[in-house]
Amino acid sequence: MKKTLLLFLLLLSQVYFAQADCSTALSVCGNSSITYSPTGIGAVNENLGGCLTTGEHNSIWYKLTIATSGTLTFDLVPNDPGADYDWAIYGPNASCGNLGSPIRCNAATVIGVGANTGLNMTSTLTSAAGGSPTPYCMYMDVIAGQTYYLYIDNWVGAGSSTVAPFSLTWGGTATLASPFTDPVLQPHPFTPPGIPAANPNDPREILICANPAVFDFSTLTAGILNGNPNFVITYHTTQNDALAGTNPILAPITVNTTTIYYYSIHYLDPSNPNNPINFCRQIGKFKFKLGGITGNNVTLYACNNYKSGKGLFDLTSANVFGGSGVTIKYYLTMTDLNAGTGQISNPSQYLSAEGVVYASIKTSQGCSTTAVITLKFYPEVIVNDASLRACASEENPKIAIFNLTTVSVTTQSGVTKKYYSSVANAINGTNEILTPSAYISAEGAAYIKVIDGNGCYGIAKITLSIIPATYSSVLKDKTICIEDKTTLDAGAGFDGYEWSTGATTQAITNVSVGTYWVKLKKGECIAMQTVKVHASEEPVVVSIDISNTTVTINVTGGTAPYKYSIDNIQWQDSNVFTNVKRGDHTIYVKDAYNCAPVDVAIVVPNLINAITPNGDGINDVIDYSALANKENLVFNIYDRYGNKVFQANKFNNYKWDGTASNKPVPTGNYWYSITWNEPSKQRTPVKYTGWVMVKNRK
Repeated sequence: MKKTLLLFLLLLSQVYFAQADCSTALSVCGNSSITYSPTGIGAVNENLGGCLTTGEHNSIWYKLTIATSGTLTFDLVPNDPGADYDWAIYGPNASCGNLGSPIRCNAATVIGVGANTGLNMTSTLTSAAGGSPTPYCMYMDVIAGQTYYLYIDNWVGAGSSTVAPFSLTWGGTATLASPFTDPVLQPHPFTPPGIPAANPNDPREILICANPAVFDFSTLTAGILNGNPNFVITYHTTQNDALAGTNPILAPITVNTTTIYYYSIHYLDPSNPNNPINFCRQIGKFKFKLGGITGNNVTLYACNNYKSGKGLFDLTSANVFGGSGVTIKYYLTMTDLNAGTGQISNPSQYLSAEGVVYASIKTSQGCSTTAVITLKFYPEVIVNDASLRACASEENPKIAIFNLTTVSVTTQSGVTKKYYSSVANAINGTNEILTPSAYISAEGAAYIKVIDGNGCYGIAKITLSIIPATYSSVLKDKTICIEDKTTLDAGAGFDGYEWSTGATTQAITNVSVGTYWVKLKKGECIAMQTVKVHASEEPVVVSIDISNTTVTINVTGGTAPYKYSIDNIQWQDSNVFTNVKRGDHTIYVKDAYNCAPVDVAIVVPNLINAITPNGDGINDVIDYSALANKENLVFNIYDRYGNKVFQANKFNNYKWDGTASNKPVPTGNYWYSITWNEPSKQRTPVKYTGWVMVKNRK
């Protein structure tokens, strides 16, 4: 079988010639098939050993290096069933001149249909002598890094005189080393030179402007290598030289349009010049063709983004020439092109309106042509501005959460949308809004960048408006008596109500003191309004003045006007009660809210207006000891000039016998003041005043 592997139109072939000695063995590169027709022997008739006892006839030597461990098999198929092929494998890691005995050897004589031979997974033989009917030996277990020599001989002699080519195909799980199948060593495909011929089976063609012409082959090297490091290219006039790497073309030579030329690629390990894969070669062929070059007029498209009137064109992407090895320059006018002036300096980023530019195309041999590049805009991305409203935030009525994705700004399909807060950000593609469905913003604008399949875009402005919250104007805080209930009414005109009590009606009843809220729905928006029901402040009796039988109530707090009562039945507006009987009484006070009244217990003391301290036991003292249980009781006597002449206390049992400093006071009128605090929760202060006539007869 014959197999040819094409890699990007490069011929990878192992049709070898005159490599019939071990020392000049050809390297097997990868697991690609081998096709060869051995004729004769090399310079040395090797000492073969093993099953090969008659020497070499029509032989070839190969050297193979294991890349990955596994099993190794091969099929050797003569293309003529009358050919008789013998073979042997030496190694691992043997050296020419000291090969030792072969580890696999087969000299079987199987002539006719089925003359194939090799290694397979079913045979158990490691050697088959001449005349053996078993053409296959047992597979080999190989390890990465090992090297082996394979000797193949087209035997001729008694019984066989056919000399014919063979094809060899590798099998098993192991792989053989090659720089051309290792993406680490060859990260990019090699690029064949020239352009395809009319017949794809013919060599590629490089144009020259004259025949014959002097050509520098080294000008092709960079294009072929395509950035692959540590590979070397040589050029040759025969396929044999290309395969062997011999007789390279080292300087410019005169070429013609009839000769086929070859390039040969091989790897050069920078750290190991003896690496077996350095001897692998990949070759290709090409011819020269006479004729001028032809440029292609091209229409180039760019985006007219945001209706700027200009697009960014990459002139270098215009396919104005179908081959390689040319220099292309770009000009605004044909006049500039002909004069070689005004060259466009940034052709890969040429900012322009619609129009034309001109390309000058030249080969290294001096062939030239021109091409017209028509600059056109892609169809415009049609967008329309829009507006978007959202409900004001409860926390901050000046902001809202907008769902920008709901806005329709284009009817075009197959577009991508991105969102930005400003036109500049949209144009530059910076600071994209990453959560457009929940964009928090004040009133203003956002921008949607609509991008089509060509990468062109339009920018639509979205005007953002905030719907202010609508609150009830009738729902107000209330003040009620602590024991009362009331009704809260949010008023009509809303689309829905939801109270903190769970009610969904306009009003709620039987509401006691506390804090409540209601969610008021108006259109799409909901506003939450809080309302408080306050307990009315109770009035506080701050003091009570008692003068003889007149009682004056002094009140603060609550809400005026106040009502007063001494029996909790009859109420009066005045805070003064007259002709109050001596003894215990309760004063009641309520404010304008008419809540349960506050009450204070008082005592109107017995009135004593005269004493005669003569020791007869009748009216000898003023006695207010009955008030001794009152809190903070103070009993003072003053003369008519306001000088305090006596203070009663618990030590004198709150009695006065008409003396001052143990001496009788002069007969006359004296004034007294009695103060205390009633035992209410406010500890109401009470002041009782009066006068007394003292008649001292001593």
